[in-house]
Amino acid sequence: MDTFEHIWALLNPQGEYKRRRQACRRLWDGFPIEQQRHIYAVISRRKTRGEFVNPNPYFAIEDNAEVPVEQLTFSEYYARFGTTEEQGGWKMTNPTGNKVVYVKQ
Repeated sequence: MDTFEHIWALLNPQGEYKRRRQACRRLWDGFPIEQQRHIYAVISRRKTRGEFVNPNPYFAIEDNAEVPVEQLTFSEYYARFGTTEEQGGWKMTNPTGNKVVYVKQ
């Protein structure tokens, strides 16, 4: 069973939403595997906790697709890694033009 089958089973759409299968598959297939895993984990956790998950499977996937961005200041990054070199998925950026930060998705 591929990962789409897993998310479709987790979402278990009812009624009219069952017709959204192909649109959901196209949306799902557009995400890299890491993001698919993130989406699945977030939806699974929300369902386990009894939190709201959109009954429309397309929007449930889309609403939970955002991967959180971790950010460290220059000094926090240096304190953690003992270097200012980019490593382990961390990227140096200067979004404001005034202050360097490191971000990791």
